[in-house]
Amino acid sequence: MNIAPELLKGSFPPLVTPFNDDGSIDYDTYAALVEFQIQGGSHGIVVSGTTGEPSTLTPDERIQLLKVAVETARGRLQVIAATGTQNHADTVTMTVAAEKAGADGLLIVTPYFLMPPQRGLESYYRDLCGRTSLPVMIYHIPGRAAVSMSCDTIAGIAEATPNLVGIKHASTDLGLVSELIARLGPDFRIHVGLEELSLPMLAIGAAGLTNAVSNIAPAKVAALYNAAAAGDLIGARALHYELLELNKAVFYDTNPIPMKYMMQRMGLLRNELHRLPMASSTPELRKKLDEVLERAGLR
Repeated sequence: MNIAPELLKGSFPPLVTPFNDDGSIDYDTYAALVEFQIQGGSHGIVVSGTTGEPSTLTPDERIQLLKVAVETARGRLQVIAATGTQNHADTVTMTVAAEKAGADGLLIVTPYFLMPPQRGLESYYRDLCGRTSLPVMIYHIPGRAAVSMSCDTIAGIAEATPNLVGIKHASTDLGLVSELIARLGPDFRIHVGLEELSLPMLAIGAAGLTNAVSNIAPAKVAALYNAAAAGDLIGARALHYELLELNKAVFYDTNPIPMKYMMQRMGLLRNELHRLPMASSTPELRKKLDEVLERAGLR
């Protein structure tokens, strides 16, 4: 595995995608969100991750978001481009474009809906890794993609392609984390993709957090990572419980519906708009989230 020691370690918030009233992307607000993460101490950001509603965006829009992020960041944090889609052709297009745009790394989701066999997934990632010199992470999210990858498949790709450097693991399967680290070593980057499992996965060797709550509490999520990385279990545990209700609130409705409402209430977004078939929050959800923000000291 060929990767710099500091790369892809830390807190990497998957940024929301803000929309204007006419449904177009609000790139100015997006730039402000990147700056908010820099000032909050995040180690990097993910552009067009699940929280960014990528399946409602065109490939061109996703690359433009990446360009805005790279230009705003100016090397002050790592910018990771999520370039995966349900089909190989668009994924190739965005992967190549992301490298040209200056991304520091790539996050490529397992193709969704198709439910391909393991041999197809191995060929897919080996092909994509061969088209870029950037470090690549697999985005493993069985609950949304309806496909899982085995340790043997992931290890086979990593052993054949030196720029496959890790996975974002959005699953409760802690066993797979242990298997991958035991087989591929502690430098294999595993990012936590489920907020409530941030500390448990860090404790067994995960290298990073891709936590949607970082959109509103970047400093606290980064502090959780920093404490765990420094071996401060007591401090990390305290932060884990401080973040617990916010982490649960992400899933009071489909992500990022709760997140966008809370960001609007905090003045980070001008609205909580989505593109169909996503929808804005309900009055009942807003009341519940207002109480969460109040208890968290964010209102």
